[in-house]
Amino acid sequence: MTTRDPQATALARLAGLIADETRAMCLLALLDGRAWTAGELARHAGVADSTLSEHLCRLVAGGLLAEERQGRHRYVRLADARVAQLVEDLAAQVGPADRAVRPRSLRESSAGSAMARGRTCYDHLAGRLGITVTDALTARGLLEQETGFALTDAGLAWFEAAGIGLERRGRRPLARACLDWTERRPHLAGVAGAALCRHALDAGWCVRIGSERAVKVTATGERALFDLLGVDAAALR
Repeated sequence: MTTRDPQATALARLAGLIADETRAMCLLALLDGRAWTAGELARHAGVADSTLSEHLCRLVAGGLLAEERQGRHRYVRLADARVAQLVEDLAAQVGPADRAVRPRSLRESSAGSAMARGRTCYDHLAGRLGITVTDALTARGLLEQETGFALTDAGLAWFEAAGIGLERRGRRPLARACLDWTERRPHLAGVAGAALCRHALDAGWCVRIGSERAVKVTATGERALFDLLGVDAAALR
């Protein structure tokens, strides 16, 4: 008689949670790092509220989503950075080649292009913007990529000089490589990636555009990234 492996059972259960297109759409939408109402996710996925509610209950029970209630509204978000990493890593395995479906409208095509130029990946920068910033940090000796991502002493000093605080608490790594599903190369994640993204949004370097995760670099951001990292504005457009 074959003995069941508890870890295999748990893995199969986790895979089953994600192996549904509606639930996958919800998880990808929540990579913007914000909390969504059940109604917003239902409209995004194109399903009835009651159908979406069943999916959300399964994701919450499975530990992939966290639930918050404010008055009559029910909000959900990704449970933590670990879940975000899992979803982004799986999305990277699919890659743009597998998404080569002709856009149904000019609006859909424009949204896809905006996401590829720059977006948030849970709480850090991704797309061409994320890769450009990561490359600039590496070229200046602030980020080491030889044996995995790590901030150098110069990198730690750079963050401090730029006024970007690094809250090194818990088990989250200071710097981590996250495979970018559009660029097929790693961008900066971890505590440093989250701090940089948060600062970019708070300081007005970037603004969110549309209802997706897309972000756009502002004129203020272009100047700041050139002054701090020597990034050419043309690489951000």
